[in-house]
Amino acid sequence: MIDIDTAKKIAVLIDAENASHQVLGAVMAELSKHGHIIVKKAYGDWSSKHLVNWPGPLNELAITPVQQFSYTQGKNSSDAAMIIDAMDLLYTKQFDAFALITSDSDFTKLASRLKEEQIYVFGVGEKKTPTAFRNACDDFILTEVLQTPDEEKPAAKKTTKKTSTKKTKQQTLKQDTKLVNILRSAIEQYADDDGWARVGTCGSLIKRQYPDFDPRNYGFKTFTLLFDGIGLFEIDKRKSGSTNTVFVRDSKK
Repeated sequence: MIDIDTAKKIAVLIDAENASHQVLGAVMAELSKHGHIIVKKAYGDWSSKHLVNWPGPLNELAITPVQQFSYTQGKNSSDAAMIIDAMDLLYTKQFDAFALITSDSDFTKLASRLKEEQIYVFGVGEKKTPTAFRNACDDFILTEVLQTPDEEKPAAKKTTKKTSTKKTKQQTLKQDTKLVNILRSAIEQYADDDGWARVGTCGSLIKRQYPDFDPRNYGFKTFTLLFDGIGLFEIDKRKSGSTNTVFVRDSKK
């Protein structure tokens, strides 16, 4: 499998009939962190009243709209057009990664097929997205955790209430047995004799095991902040030359 940290060329395909135009800017900003977006296409029946708000965001973000009329009521013809284009792009062998923007499980087979060709697959969709499609991707990103700059709120002043909320949140996370087991299992996999493991390595393992796992789903921007914020692990930042490496250990050790 291609290391996404070195991959540069990304093809972004958007199922407009199963995505929201309101998050397009945030989605593009997120994907740009992983490489250079070469192709941006959105598929839908643009004569439909349901897509009337799409032209503005598409023009602003230079996304190419692909018109696909719905030949039969109740059937989504744009799905087929998007899949055909994906395979055509795949066979050019010019791309390291594909991003499928949809909450539709019908694209599960496409994601699996792309991975068979050693293509890294991003999935981007809402919380309602079926598990099958999420797990077919290498990395599934929930649109609910993405924010555009104008949506971000200024940091609130520190108050007793904020501290209390933080403690309540920490207690809730501690009681999330599945979350705690996932984090502890990753540490155990890579721990040295003293129980320390690199946070980056642990995070990579978790993403391979659970493509839809994202620290932001729990209110933290990074794995380091998640490990530290849950209150069950020790964090150690070690400096090596000009770089810092973060290690984590189960407090029980």
